[in-house]
Amino acid sequence: MISGLTAESVLELPVRNPPVTVRKAGMEDIRPILDLINGYAAKGIMLPRTEFELSENIRDFSVAYSENKLVGVGALHFYSPIMGEVRSLAVAAEERTQGIGQLIVEALVREAQTYNLGALFAFTYVPGFFAKMGFSEVERGELPLKAWKDCLRCPKFHSCDEIAVVRILSQERWSLHHENQPAIGELEFAEPVLIQLPTVRH
Repeated sequence: MISGLTAESVLELPVRNPPVTVRKAGMEDIRPILDLINGYAAKGIMLPRTEFELSENIRDFSVAYSENKLVGVGALHFYSPIMGEVRSLAVAAEERTQGIGQLIVEALVREAQTYNLGALFAFTYVPGFFAKMGFSEVERGELPLKAWKDCLRCPKFHSCDEIAVVRILSQERWSLHHENQPAIGELEFAEPVLIQLPTVRH
């Protein structure tokens, strides 16, 4: 869930030559995606991913390439017919100020719109970047409880300092989310777990 973008990503500049191409990921992209994401995971910035996880969820991912080099990645993960999450968003360290993060998020937003989602959310350390992309800060309680399943394996779960942001794509469908928000007992876990919700930021 943790974004590989950092504060300097907010200072994005026009994309330079050679041009960057954003497309849906394929199985051949798994190794470079793992290298990029797990490089940030080693620094505690993102959650680590495995080859199995990426193989299982590769259809969520979009990749950005400059010539033959992977320079960014992001995923659109569905939580309900109404909501999806922008996740696993990472840009190669030397490319952070080149507009690549913006290109990836724009592609994910367009994809979400083709599926008629009501809103997209993300957890991030750089709300300023997402504000530029039309997202607004919200209370965590506004988000699907199922989204917190991934938080359970995060080492920062009990002291989470990420900020929740949402971009509403359809006000009508976003309103449906509030009508259908499940109770905490409806969370689907493989086995019983004790849930301690992260402190909501005020």
